[in-house]
Amino acid sequence: MGSPAISAQQSGHRHPTGLARFNALAPGVAAELLLGCCASHRWAERVAAHRPYPTLDTLLAAADEAGYDLSAADLDEALAQESPAASAALHPHAPAAALTALRAAHAAYENRFGHAFVISLDGVRPGERLDQVLAALRSRLGNEPDEERAITADELRRLARARLVHLAS
Repeated sequence: MGSPAISAQQSGHRHPTGLARFNALAPGVAAELLLGCCASHRWAERVAAHRPYPTLDTLLAAADEAGYDLSAADLDEALAQESPAASAALHPHAPAAALTALRAAHAAYENRFGHAFVISLDGVRPGERLDQVLAALRSRLGNEPDEERAITADELRRLARARLVHLAS
């Protein structure tokens, strides 16, 4: 017996996948899924409202544009749903001291800036993620609040892009 995809094609039935499936969703369903990419309702509704997207690149461009237009309240809403980057950085063989340092740095960051530390690790090899997160945390702790807010907004846009690629695949 053939694979389900081949069987569906052979029988003449086509099931939309990836971007086509996303484009076909009801607006409320699409917006709800988009909240998993960036937890700003304004961002999710805006990206959902501009469907259909002919290509992934146009979807990503629309997401970037919506991300650049986030108000301070929209960014706060999105950041409130983010969890620390620690889980993305964990390596199964990470030394306990490194994990302790990571927890301490996250706590210091949240105390200083009032929200979880976010960083896109797209393109960083798993074995390098912990070091990357620790270095970024230490570096960004020295930022002024306005400078860190701009960096955080950019990292959130990068995270949303990576999540959108996954959603539309």
